[in-house]
Amino acid sequence: MAVGARSGTEEPEEPAGSGESSQAAASGGPARSVGPGQPAGPGQPPGPGVSMDKEQSGDEEESGSVKKGKKPRAFWKELPILIGIALVLALVIKTFLVQAFSIPSDSMQDTLQRGDRVLVDKLTPWFGSEPERGEVVVFHDPGGWLNEVSTPEPNALQQVLSFIGLMPSAEEKDLIKRVIAVGGDTVECHGNGPVKVNGTPLKEDSYLFPGNTPCGDKNIDKLTVPKGSIWVMGDHRQDSLDSRYHTNLKGNGTVETKQVVGRAFTIAWPINRWSWLSVPDTFDQPALNKAMAATPAALGFAGAVPIVLWRRRRRAARAEAQTSD
Repeated sequence: MAVGARSGTEEPEEPAGSGESSQAAASGGPARSVGPGQPAGPGQPPGPGVSMDKEQSGDEEESGSVKKGKKPRAFWKELPILIGIALVLALVIKTFLVQAFSIPSDSMQDTLQRGDRVLVDKLTPWFGSEPERGEVVVFHDPGGWLNEVSTPEPNALQQVLSFIGLMPSAEEKDLIKRVIAVGGDTVECHGNGPVKVNGTPLKEDSYLFPGNTPCGDKNIDKLTVPKGSIWVMGDHRQDSLDSRYHTNLKGNGTVETKQVVGRAFTIAWPINRWSWLSVPDTFDQPALNKAMAATPAALGFAGAVPIVLWRRRRRAARAEAQTSD
């Protein structure tokens, strides 16, 4: 049979479906592309002229861009935020919890040495706790105690770091002493001592500076500590301008509890000096509290007297009424 001639530019015609079958035969499966308007074959995504390889590459590019978008912020950018948070926390701790103080003198030897750093509890006073006998406390100058003492002027950096609590307090108008008597107590000391609180002698050998006498060179005439105040003395009695030397001032040398910053509870620096500042055993004597123990009994007796008198008058009135009947 004769076959008509074709131009060299024309492709030989193929029967319908032969192209797909040939591609399927070459690849061992159905064709991966879908022509316009043709339905997707089994396992193929819908959509005209979309290649699976292109879709996969597009997904990979998209996931890569997401990963790049979640790249962690540089540390130097977060550093100011971290510093700000640390400063706020330090300020809160210094204001409400704990504050560091530096010991500037020898008045508390040998318990505290010049240059020691102590931590002061500022939390418990917020809950109404008041100083107790034997505690070492930091307090503001009640007025006139430090007039004769020259204090170095801190520079601007020291003031800032002290304000936020990163350095010991730059406030040089603070003192540190031991509480000997509290409000309502009587205190006295003559000659070589001992110091007496509510008539009970204190045994101070455990904390008194070696070679010192309990009274030092200043006698204490019997004095009653006002309510809401404390009587304080340094452990180095011959080198401490404490309550004994300010009896001519308001309060007769006592310190109002509202002036107390807090109790020093530990030596934090230097490391080889680390220790707790505990209350000596001599302040645990029950006799020290006898005056306070007698107070409730006295108040109870005073309150009972009017009741007894009222009952006697009532009985007398009843007796008179029965007699008249």
